[in-house]
Amino acid sequence: MHILPNPPPADDSDAPPPRHKYKNAQEAARIYFLPNLFTAGNLFFGFVAIIRCIQAKYVAASPLDANDLYTEAVWCILFAAFCDALDGRLARLGGRESLFGMEFDSIADTVSFGVAPALMVYFLILADPPSVASPIMFSDIFQQIGWIIGFIYLLCVAVRLARFNVITHPLLPGVAANASTKDFMGLPSPAAAGFVASLVLAMLHLDFEKQTIQQFTMLLPPLLLLVALLMVSNIPYPSFKHIDWQTQTKARPFILSIIAITVAYRFRLYSPAIFFLSYIFYGLFRDWRRTARRKQQPPPPPDPDEPDAEEGF
Repeated sequence: MHILPNPPPADDSDAPPPRHKYKNAQEAARIYFLPNLFTAGNLFFGFVAIIRCIQAKYVAASPLDANDLYTEAVWCILFAAFCDALDGRLARLGGRESLFGMEFDSIADTVSFGVAPALMVYFLILADPPSVASPIMFSDIFQQIGWIIGFIYLLCVAVRLARFNVITHPLLPGVAANASTKDFMGLPSPAAAGFVASLVLAMLHLDFEKQTIQQFTMLLPPLLLLVALLMVSNIPYPSFKHIDWQTQTKARPFILSIIAITVAYRFRLYSPAIFFLSYIFYGLFRDWRRTARRKQQPPPPPDPDEPDAEEGF
């Protein structure tokens, strides 16, 4: 897994000067109502998720109240991911993309998919430690370094969003080629936050004793670090941004999709975690297969017109 490589420089020696997408600053800063309305919804749900996490930690009168508040925070993060998926799609659909919308979206994503999940995991780890003897040491360790793990996650979210804004900036040359790809470079921050939030949702509703659930929360800090590294990695993940109203499919995938949605609704407390976990490992498996295929391919034959390396000395 490669971490944040610099993109290869393009050879622009003979290329014409880049055309600016916007005529002036006023055009780049336009606020289009519908796309930015969903971005504001993204920010709103992220803020509410943070409030619910704080209330669950310091306001709730009983553990049951805390679980309800954490559950609301999880759904707010998932709703924020839904709004984030719609704002860019609406902007591209109507041809109403702007630099303001891009920067506004990054700020909202930092709050909803960076601060909110980090605080959620931090507060859960700082909850009452389990009374059994074995996990106490690990609980004490996580209480000491929990804020560092949360900051690393938040840092990776911010770095990933900044990198995305740079490589998709409409005023840079070669952006059209980057925008036409069907993959994200690294795990998208909504998917990372959705995985963390949905895992918390599943843990809160497991039919186990309180001590067992608290032991499961010890898995959250390592998973938070894992998704943080995946966000700033070089592993491609499908973006699904090319799926629109004109996308066609065959009968069998359509029927399987309907069945999957029905099953997901039946197990709606656990299906989001399964979905995001499948998405994460799908990207890892696909990247591993591509790497293995490249290694199995024979090297290209040497160019007869190119002098031997030893003859140059």
